[in-house]
Amino acid sequence: MASFEENNACAQEQQAQTAIESEATQNGFEALGLAPELLAAVADLGYTQPTAVQQRAIPLALASTEAQDGGSFNDLMVSSQTGSGKTAAFLLPVLHTLLRQQAEQAASEKAAWEARVAEALARGEEAPKKPRRKSPLNPRHFKPAVPGALVLCPTRELAQQVAQEAIGLVRHCRGLRVASVVGGMPYQQQVAKLQNANLLVATPGRLLDLQRSGQIVLDQVQFLVMDEADRMLDLGFADDLAAIHQLTAQRQQTMMFSATFAPRIQQLAMRVMHEGGARVQRLQLDAPHERHANIEQRLYWADHPDHRRALLDHWLRDPAIDQAIVFACTQIECEQLAEDLQQSGFAAVSLHGALNQGLRNRRLGALRDGRVQILVATDVAARGIDVPTITHVINYGLPMKAEDYTHRVGRTGRAGRDGLAVTLAEIRDRRRLADIEAHTRQRFQVHTIPGLEPQKPFPAVTGPSLGHGGRRGQGAGRPGNGRPGGPRAGGAGSGGQRGPRQIQPSFGRQRHEGAGHGQRAEGWRADGAPADRAPADRAPHFGKKSTASRHAAGAGSYSKDSGQRRDEHAGGYAPRAAAQTGYARAGAQSPRPHAGGGQGRPVRARPAGGKPYTPR
Repeated sequence: MASFEENNACAQEQQAQTAIESEATQNGFEALGLAPELLAAVADLGYTQPTAVQQRAIPLALASTEAQDGGSFNDLMVSSQTGSGKTAAFLLPVLHTLLRQQAEQAASEKAAWEARVAEALARGEEAPKKPRRKSPLNPRHFKPAVPGALVLCPTRELAQQVAQEAIGLVRHCRGLRVASVVGGMPYQQQVAKLQNANLLVATPGRLLDLQRSGQIVLDQVQFLVMDEADRMLDLGFADDLAAIHQLTAQRQQTMMFSATFAPRIQQLAMRVMHEGGARVQRLQLDAPHERHANIEQRLYWADHPDHRRALLDHWLRDPAIDQAIVFACTQIECEQLAEDLQQSGFAAVSLHGALNQGLRNRRLGALRDGRVQILVATDVAARGIDVPTITHVINYGLPMKAEDYTHRVGRTGRAGRDGLAVTLAEIRDRRRLADIEAHTRQRFQVHTIPGLEPQKPFPAVTGPSLGHGGRRGQGAGRPGNGRPGGPRAGGAGSGGQRGPRQIQPSFGRQRHEGAGHGQRAEGWRADGAPADRAPADRAPHFGKKSTASRHAAGAGSYSKDSGQRRDEHAGGYAPRAAAQTGYARAGAQSPRPHAGGGQGRPVRARPAGGKPYTPR
């Protein structure tokens, strides 16, 4: 039996271990080496432990930026699932570096001022006074903005959200200013906010407009961050991104963050990195094919648009729904669907690129405040919408790109919460569904609603199709319909890929008379013996036929005198009298036979004493 001292020692050891674990739990961000001002802001926001992407990306970014003494700066390319904390993963190291540089600059300026005061006192003069700070809003004191860090975003909503998060992180940082520049907002208001900005969050279009007008200078940018880099590197931003790449050529670090990085996008990203991507650190925490553990994904088949509309109405009346985003394909469909839902009694608004920015901001604010329950949007809302109360995402229209499906689904289940993603599709959407399955490497789970079951049979998304004539060798192909060689490749019994009808060109070389199909005079004869050259009576022709070669006519040709025609299937000549053909009288239309035995384009019979006329 243990003594009292032993029990007391064990209790003290357990308390000490618990205190260490509690301290580690409370100081999860302190272990990353962040500035005290940022740690206080993170604590105010209620975060105590960094996420997986923050745990791995922040040390790499800080190590590269702190390597000042002869060290090299590493570029970052980070891929992680939506809602995993990527925004803080690049904002925290950038703000930490700006804070440290600001402190170093303030210390050097203070030392220079003290030295200036000491020199004045040594000469017996009065100490100089510090100059008064000039108002940046006065046009007489205007200077173009010179930011130290630039964050590019593909959409206005995402840029404003990133700017809001950055403002929340610098609440305890004195002298560090954050500004956002997006299109659709008052020009002069954004110019005023640009003054003395250290961190700038912008969309490419408005940023280049301000740069061309002399309102901002980008040659002092040290850190360039691309949020949702896959969309930034897409063709829609290629020219703008190339211009920004040239304007910020002296930057020290480039970071790219996104949930998806297609191989083509990775190749484009290397052109923006230093030394062609030689110093890139790649992090891929969650591949696109890894399913969100907290997001349930379902597929519901619809027979027709009215059936799909009934399925949508059923889901929007689900009592478990808090707020939802309904994605549509086009702006017109988005507006019409929002109006229909409003007439049905739902608190719904639309959001798409054709709306002015003020209206878009008000509708997003209403969604965040809870005044709107349903947001009907295009893919403009697939990125940058971070509303924790969104419990359902409904794909009423499928995205054009499979990558956008991942970003759509990521609007729910944010920060570890549970979410539900519902896809409503018709049979015409099967190809897009197959592309999504190929991208995510996950099969859709088909569900039905009692009373709203589809009346038509629907095949699996990537399985064999119903009926005949399946794609890529699936199902039974079309028969040959009497063509030489039997049915097409990929037809019944072949199992291969069906392709176009194969017509072997002769290039002037004729088949041997006794040979079967596919046996050439230059290859093998009918008796199996090799033929080194063409027979003497069947000389190959490369231009206009001679009289002798016309008498020894090839496949499907007519002789000069008797009108005899070669029968391909019999392997020789079958006499065919001109009177039996029906094409002997002058001026009659006769079809030109071809190698397949069918009828080709018509040829006018040769009149007496003249040459046959062939229409061009």
